[in-house]
Amino acid sequence: MEIRHYKFNRITLDPAKCFGKPCIRGLRMPVASLLSYLSSGMSVEDILREWPEIEYEDILQALGYAAWAMEERIVPMSETLAV
Repeated sequence: MEIRHYKFNRITLDPAKCFGKPCIRGLRMPVASLLSYLSSGMSVEDILREWPEIEYEDILQALGYAAWAMEERIVPMSETLAV
């Protein structure tokens, strides 16, 4: 059963696709893959050329989703830090 993220309408989650990872519009393109391509140096234009089913707005929402997800993360600090 596919559900759309309540805040990002182009981000979907479906346990039957990509192990339930957040994907773009029900496609088998995980958000993490798009972010990985961008971080490896691929340009937005390269991604859009390589995967014609991906739209510019999908990339923007993937970035927005990543920023939102990082805001929600709490990283506990240990009492002693390794130096």
